[in-house]
Amino acid sequence: MSPAETGKTPASPYEYGSFADNGSTLSSEAITDSATSTDNNYGYMGQESFKRRPILSHLHHIAIRIERSLDSVGRSRQESLSSVEEDDYDTLDDINSDKNIVRTKKFLCVSDLARKDKRVLSKKYQIYFWNIATIAVFYALPVIQLVITYQTVVNVTGNQDICYYNFLCAHPLGALSAFNNILSNLGYVMLGLLFLLIVLKRDIVHNRALVRNDLNALECGIPKHFGLFYAMGTALMMEGLLSACYHVCPNYTNFQFDTSFMYMIAGLCMLKLYQKRHPDINASAYTAYACLAAVIFFSVLGVVFGKGNTVFWIVFSVIHILATLLLSTQLYYMGRWRFDSGILRRMVYIIYTDCIRTDRMVLLVMGNIVNWSLAAYGLIERPNDFASYLLAIAICNLLLYFAFYIIMKLRSGERIQCLALVCILFTAVVWGFALYFFFQGLSTWQKTPAESREHNRDCILLSFFDDHDIWHFLSSIAMFGSFLVLLTMDDDLDTVQRDKIYVF
Repeated sequence: MSPAETGKTPASPYEYGSFADNGSTLSSEAITDSATSTDNNYGYMGQESFKRRPILSHLHHIAIRIERSLDSVGRSRQESLSSVEEDDYDTLDDINSDKNIVRTKKFLCVSDLARKDKRVLSKKYQIYFWNIATIAVFYALPVIQLVITYQTVVNVTGNQDICYYNFLCAHPLGALSAFNNILSNLGYVMLGLLFLLIVLKRDIVHNRALVRNDLNALECGIPKHFGLFYAMGTALMMEGLLSACYHVCPNYTNFQFDTSFMYMIAGLCMLKLYQKRHPDINASAYTAYACLAAVIFFSVLGVVFGKGNTVFWIVFSVIHILATLLLSTQLYYMGRWRFDSGILRRMVYIIYTDCIRTDRMVLLVMGNIVNWSLAAYGLIERPNDFASYLLAIAICNLLLYFAFYIIMKLRSGERIQCLALVCILFTAVVWGFALYFFFQGLSTWQKTPAESREHNRDCILLSFFDDHDIWHFLSSIAMFGSFLVLLTMDDDLDTVQRDKIYVF
């Protein structure tokens, strides 16, 4: 029974607004009555007000829906996964009506946004893994070819100014000039593989519980979809490979190789956080990777044209702010909004009525403040290292969303189990030490080769690894720990009914 039906107010009231075409906001009482009038038949929200059906017609509709539901349940047990398509669910008229009503309920629970067939969602989220695996192959092969060419040019010409090494701790191996910087990336690959094995074990255990018709697996906890976790583990492994490629010959033209899959990791982590409470309406893999491709596209433009180019920074800052506003609207109304002549009036009305009393609005306001500040900083300072600036934007947004998730989880009366708490504390400490070694700056391609060599330092570990190698070791451990946090942070809800788990 939902909180709106019982009249109880949760520890954290999380009210959902309406972005209807007429600009009006549906009352929670009308929504609740509509939501409970039939077996998950929430009616239709259009430009006109809701109309009550005659009682006999209403009962007849219920009988038809029950009969169809029983038939569909019998058929679904015999259908194979390949016969289920997401669009088969989304194109039904009554489901579209449900979307409008469910997403405007005063108190929304996970059960309201976990209504699609689990086989449909499993297939949808597995696409994340297969897509990133395909991207990895087509992205990595040209990169490997390019850095081998770079290294060959260095060896043939003897011009050591092409690549920015830490020459005081550069141990060659064969044709490689700084093998230690390449070897230290092995941690990303090994820990990424380990995370994939951990996820696979959880996936197998969950599937066995579903086969046994375990009620906890079927009706309790955050819906378990592992496709994004598989994609995250693959991205961590690819980060190690591409970072190793960058360190074959580090310079400003190939630095984006080192950061491309960091954008991927940050984006996938944010998608996973959102998916936990919004499994039915999370972005598809195609949309997500298209957005990440746009980020990488701007990263390349920033490297080529961004240095001291006023026009580029103005265009990028405007696009950054507009994208933030669009994403904020999409998140707040969960896709149920329209762009028309009355949108500005409705936005002002909703901000006036919801800004103070809605936690979600607070998150989005803070997110806009952070992103607008970063856009202003970029426009004023115009940093030479555009790739790192873009990565800082992604990390700031991820940290903000993660902090919001933890705060709302605690405010909603949920708790963090010991394993997840240990992972959070351990990961935070490791990230602190990792960032210390990252900012040592043993070389920098933002200056001339001679100026870069002034920052070179001797090895500090086993007379073989330098400060940047330590960053590789620690950051790989910290990323692995961050993934474990996302994997375990909602384990306390595994025995809680989904209609008692709040969406935020």
